[in-house]
Amino acid sequence: MQTATIKIKGMTCMGCVNSIKNVLRNVPGIAQLEVTLDPAQAIIQFDPENTSLNQLKETIIDAGFDVVD
Repeated sequence: MQTATIKIKGMTCMGCVNSIKNVLRNVPGIAQLEVTLDPAQAIIQFDPENTSLNQLKETIIDAGFDVVD
């Protein structure tokens, strides 16, 4: 398992947090997921055999949010 912290721009409320959680739950290989508004980030434990950090970032971007590198 691998753990990644992804900083997210554009979240303004708990609805945004829930939107990101919902799209990330559909990504195969995620074992644990925490999305917080303050600080605006996602902490994701995932299996690198099933998904990648880039895939996780793309999923967040596709949901309408920005990822801060």
